[in-house]
Amino acid sequence: MKHYDLVVIGSGPAGRRAAIQAAKLGRDVLVIEKGTRVGGVSVHTGTIPSKTLRETVLNLSGWRERGFYGRSYRVKTDITASDLLKRLHITLNHEVEVLEHQFARNRVQTKRGMARFLDKNRIEVTSEEGEQEVISGEKVIITVGTKPFRPDYIPFDNDRIIDSDEVLELKELPRSIAVIGAGVIGIEYATIFSALDVAVTVVEPRDTVLDFIDRELVAEFLHDLRDRGVVLRLGCAAEKVERLDSGGCQITLAGGRSVKTDVVLFAAGRMGATDSLNLDACGLESDHRGRLTVDAETFQTSVPNIYAAGDVIGFPSLASTSMEQGRIAACHAFEMEAPEPPEYFPYGIYAVPEISTCGMSEEEVKERGIAYECGVARFRETSRGHIMGINSGMLKMIVSLKTRRLLGVHIVGEGATELIHIGQAVLNLRGTVDYFVENTFNYPTLAEAYKIAALDAWNRMPAT
Repeated sequence: MKHYDLVVIGSGPAGRRAAIQAAKLGRDVLVIEKGTRVGGVSVHTGTIPSKTLRETVLNLSGWRERGFYGRSYRVKTDITASDLLKRLHITLNHEVEVLEHQFARNRVQTKRGMARFLDKNRIEVTSEEGEQEVISGEKVIITVGTKPFRPDYIPFDNDRIIDSDEVLELKELPRSIAVIGAGVIGIEYATIFSALDVAVTVVEPRDTVLDFIDRELVAEFLHDLRDRGVVLRLGCAAEKVERLDSGGCQITLAGGRSVKTDVVLFAAGRMGATDSLNLDACGLESDHRGRLTVDAETFQTSVPNIYAAGDVIGFPSLASTSMEQGRIAACHAFEMEAPEPPEYFPYGIYAVPEISTCGMSEEEVKERGIAYECGVARFRETSRGHIMGINSGMLKMIVSLKTRRLLGVHIVGEGATELIHIGQAVLNLRGTVDYFVENTFNYPTLAEAYKIAALDAWNRMPAT
């Protein structure tokens, strides 16, 4: 039986960073991956595929140029599913090669197969051919990620009624699609298909969407969606989904309404992929969604030698934060002090348009009783926005009246996930609104929106 200092189960962002960090500390590391290639959900069905699909759609559809040339403008007239997948495969191969090189360079060993705990140190690995091997690890980090939640009342068929993994396997683009679930994944795919001029209906049992995002930003985003024809059925639960003999599908909503569509994409949540790990054998148990509970600072589970990181532990379920969780877990496992993560991290939603946020929302500021002021800049107010043909998008800045410190930055629009890092830096360095007022920004740029928003807030603030 081979013994390792660290066994990492899963090779997604958290597993990758944990393994490499431990290897750099001189430890003997094994990564177990059940997939055919390393990378986990992030590389093969989640983060990288959906963002690559988004970029391909925006390029081939000419979406970014329609502000100048009209809504009928296209770079490629007839876009097919194979057009979208071609770029996807190139990107995925590159990501896998980079990861394989990182593992090789750091002497991280990998093993393909399904992992199953025998006890808190011993793990049985079953290959695709059925061969079994038992290995042991002084420390174990679980980074298995998540899989789509598939309730029994949805008749999935991998053709017309699909989940968020299967959407990447569509053989042809539908004329219409209904997305059940208005969370991050559902909203991202709904807006991507909308950019392809596919008729989109979003079904969500709650009356609101993206509740962790500043409400003013969400209102701006939903206005943009409605303006381009996306139908929002909020406050409507899907009671029945069926495939019609005449073609297409039908969703029966609570209250009696129905939605007819070519394809139904169910994207209402994900579950931790822990069901095959035999957690009972190592003394762990998951919640009803397969997620594991860990210490918020060390990512250690209730079993001292076992850690968990990434999407399998729940919110925020971001590739960026998962990487840091994996690194911190590996450092703690081998008694290496890791610096605490900064107070604020950016959250990115790769919809069309993008949404990105960092710091407190206006609702959170109100709950804490902080006296504040807001500044807003519309992208169309910037020269770069006009050059790019941008008609929508905004940057919102929240500032403390007492200390003048920046409390939050919220952006919806082109390049939001890139622009947010300026605000993130100022937030974590405890900077004030004066930074944006006093400093020069490249002209013309969208980043100039920071200065416009800062001046907007500054003009509303009492003189000091």
